[in-house]
Amino acid sequence: MSRRPVASERGAEIGRRIGVGLMYGLWRPRVLGAWKVPATGPVILAVNHSHNIDGPMVMGVAPRPTHFLIKKEAFVGPLDPFLTGIGQLKVDRAAADRTAIGQALDVLAAGGVLGIFPEGTRGEGDFAALRAGLAYFAVRSGAPIVPVAVLGSAERPGRLTKALPPLRSRVDVVFGDPFPAGDGSGRRTRKALDEATERIRKQLTSHLENARRLTGRRATLE
Repeated sequence: MSRRPVASERGAEIGRRIGVGLMYGLWRPRVLGAWKVPATGPVILAVNHSHNIDGPMVMGVAPRPTHFLIKKEAFVGPLDPFLTGIGQLKVDRAAADRTAIGQALDVLAAGGVLGIFPEGTRGEGDFAALRAGLAYFAVRSGAPIVPVAVLGSAERPGRLTKALPPLRSRVDVVFGDPFPAGDGSGRRTRKALDEATERIRKQLTSHLENARRLTGRRATLE
C-alpha cells in the first residue's frame, strides 16, 4: 500500500524565513494581531485572496510555519520541487483530491498550521463565496480557525505593471480571534458542513470589516 507524502515542518519553517526576507524586502508589511494565533496545536489560517502575493505574505509574517493548500497549476517547472520542499500542499481543485485532503489532515493531526484560501481562487477578497473545504477540515480535525485579512495587495487601477503591488507599499495583514467551526455536536453530515460554512462566512466577513476599520482601508484596492 503506497503512503502519501508527508509535508515537511522543517521545510515550512524554511519557507517562512524566505517569506520574511522577500516580503519585508519588497514591501512594508504591517502585521496586527499575530499574537492571537495559538502558539501550539493545530490551527487553520483562513485567508482572503485578492492577489498572488497573499500566500507568500502570510507565510512570511505568520508566527508559525504554515502549510498552504495551493492549486496544482502553480507547481510548474522548478516551482514544483521548491514549493513541495518548503512544505506546501498541491491540490487539484477540479476533483476531490484525496492525497491533498489526507496531507492537510496529517498537518493538523501533527499539531501544525494549515493555510487555506476559502474562496478557492483569487477574487474580490471579501469572503463572499466560500467553498465547503474549510468547514470540512475544521470540523473533521477540531482545529480552530484564525481569520486573516490581507489588505493593500490588490491591483491598483492605472498601474503599468499589474502583477505586483507597488514596491515598498504598505500591505496590512490582520489576524483575528480563533473560533471553532462546528456546533459542538461532532456531526459531519452535509447539512452540518453547510451550517458550519455559513457560520464561518459570517465570522470571516465580520473580521474583514473590522480589519478595514482598524487599518483605515475601505476597500481591497486601497
